[in-house]
Amino acid sequence: MGGGPGRVVIVSAGVGAGHHGFTAELARRLDKRGFAVDALDFMELLPGPSGAASVRLYNRTLHHAPWVYAGLFQVGTWSATAAVTRTLLGAARGRLLSMLRPDTRAVVSTYSLASQLLGPLRRSGRLRVPAATYVTDFAVHRHWVAPGVDALLAPHPVGAVQARMLGAAAESAIAAGALVAPGFRAPSGSEPQDARATFGLPPGRLALVCAGSWGVGDVEQAALEIQAAGVATPVVVCGRNARLAVRLARAGVPALGWVEDMPLLMRAVDVLVQNAGGLMALEGMATGLPVATYRPIPGHGTRAAATLEQAGVSTWIRSPGALGPTLMSLVSGELGARQRAAAAPMLRADPAELVAHLATPPRTNGAPVSPRWAHARDWRSIDVAKSRIGGFFGGDAP
Repeated sequence: MGGGPGRVVIVSAGVGAGHHGFTAELARRLDKRGFAVDALDFMELLPGPSGAASVRLYNRTLHHAPWVYAGLFQVGTWSATAAVTRTLLGAARGRLLSMLRPDTRAVVSTYSLASQLLGPLRRSGRLRVPAATYVTDFAVHRHWVAPGVDALLAPHPVGAVQARMLGAAAESAIAAGALVAPGFRAPSGSEPQDARATFGLPPGRLALVCAGSWGVGDVEQAALEIQAAGVATPVVVCGRNARLAVRLARAGVPALGWVEDMPLLMRAVDVLVQNAGGLMALEGMATGLPVATYRPIPGHGTRAAATLEQAGVSTWIRSPGALGPTLMSLVSGELGARQRAAAAPMLRADPAELVAHLATPPRTNGAPVSPRWAHARDWRSIDVAKSRIGGFFGGDAP
């Protein structure tokens, strides 16, 4: 692609599947615009086996000691912790720089700690091209905000406001829209019935219960309580948690392991119940499903539950007694329709448009372009993209 606009490097993380899912969709959209795209794993930038060990520890903590994760997440919200994190990550910065090819035009983080790598590199001038963060959590916590990063792109205006409250510059914290693959779309005709037949699902109202690729959280209890509420049959995606699938099958709850065709499965059901507020929630919205959060995982799960509800795109069901009436209102009442309407602008906007503008050097009328061009902070250069996104949200983009 030597004649194309250059290369964008995306730094993701193999922590579950969500970060890589957002990265794959951003890469697809940038590829359509002619960019070459490299995807790096933050965990592989860490020294020795520490990256893989960190992923294993995180997995085990969420499964066996979620209260520990909740405490660590809370510590991470303290103002001093981001600066400490940036110091600890110093050794990984040189390795990241060594992986950037000469035609790199921008670097994008889809993982909060990767943003803490990029910020210091950009501020020091060692990274000479724009750096952007795409926030893959619906709620923005402190580690997503890194001084020096040129643009912080949140899926929704609520996230952009949270970023500003945490210190992001007002002009750089932008509501940029969701990154969801095109396969996630509303069903038509006989597609729901055909999809049910493909997965062998029972008749009647179905609630898809998702807990990410690791199947963590109070998933079994949530499914049994949905079943007891009597308004929908729970269908649980257990991901790679084989033990969870076995327990649910013994309890008579339809349970699926790793699902290759999630778009098809989402077209088979009536409502999505999730516990983390990540990619699956957005995929459900793109499929036209009403979305609820129930028994969210601690830390980022509970924060996302509140933020999704504040944005009007999901409902946080806080007690078993509220399950029945809330699910009915989501499926058959006005609540689901209101949520779909609230999510529509976010799903129409395209974050890749802003990334493409950041990755395009400014015109200089024949003069040499500075290798560390400043156009990322000259917001006139992306006014077209920003105003278009702002139009989706009913005014100037936050």
